[in-house]
Amino acid sequence: MSFKKVVVAGGGVLGTQIAFQAAYCGFDVTIWLRSQSSIGRTQPKLDLVKADYLASIEGMKSGKGPWCMGIADPDSFDADACIAKVEAAYKGIKLELDMKKAFADADVIIESMSENKNAKIGFYKKAAPIMDAKTVLLTNSSSMLPSTFAKYTGRPDRYLAMHFANEIWRNNTAEVMAQAKTNMKYFDETLAFAKDIRMIPLPVRKEKAGYLLNSMLIPFLFAGLDLYAEGISDPASIDAAWIHGTGAPKGPFQICDVVGMKTCDEIVSMYLKIPSFLAPYHFKDIHKVLQKMIAEGKLGVASGEGFYSYKK
Repeated sequence: MSFKKVVVAGGGVLGTQIAFQAAYCGFDVTIWLRSQSSIGRTQPKLDLVKADYLASIEGMKSGKGPWCMGIADPDSFDADACIAKVEAAYKGIKLELDMKKAFADADVIIESMSENKNAKIGFYKKAAPIMDAKTVLLTNSSSMLPSTFAKYTGRPDRYLAMHFANEIWRNNTAEVMAQAKTNMKYFDETLAFAKDIRMIPLPVRKEKAGYLLNSMLIPFLFAGLDLYAEGISDPASIDAAWIHGTGAPKGPFQICDVVGMKTCDEIVSMYLKIPSFLAPYHFKDIHKVLQKMIAEGKLGVASGEGFYSYKK
């Protein structure tokens, strides 16, 4: 293994998935959280991820579900062994509020905080004097360039981006992107780490907001949300148009529910200052739709309801 001790900063949707996948692959994993209330929000997400892994393993075993390369290779699949690894991962992940204690002796820290520039800067300033000299710092930001934050990290040579797709046990890609001051030794080590946690490493050779996946996904989600916000059609019909017209497994609103309304709204908010005559979509109207859903507690799959209901 290129790294041994992994710390994930942030217990959101992707943060919990990254932590679980690393633990599943045998790494020593800690999730650092900012407050006691964060633990109350993170633990249910870990419970959900565990249930998703177990359901996926059952689907692979029965042949009724999609193959998840983040869990096992087809030619060496052992359902019982995979279940044992899931149980060990779930029990092994540590939740820690003390930043200094969480970061001690970390080989890699993966920042998975909200898509808020000032919040990320505040995190880096607080973390910089605490991290060990050896620690490689990665950001999982879905839309912000690592060069924006490099000067705040205290280690620009060991700082780069590693972005994951949602449901990483199934959609097992990791986009690795350096910034101008990154020592390429750590770029290569991060690509190796991606392989160690059963991801397909995707090198991004030039800094690009949105990396590879979100450069294509975000405009797609905007297009769907715009159709709804402007009263053109309803989420189910828009999703059906995409799914049945292209053969894709999910439509834009199903994807938004998985990503979560808060993350979607944070991304939309970055475009609100664009003059309306230049904006490709009606961002203010989309923002109003997402804000209403957030106020109503309809945050997506994680809360049990978003554009669709997931309550049993």
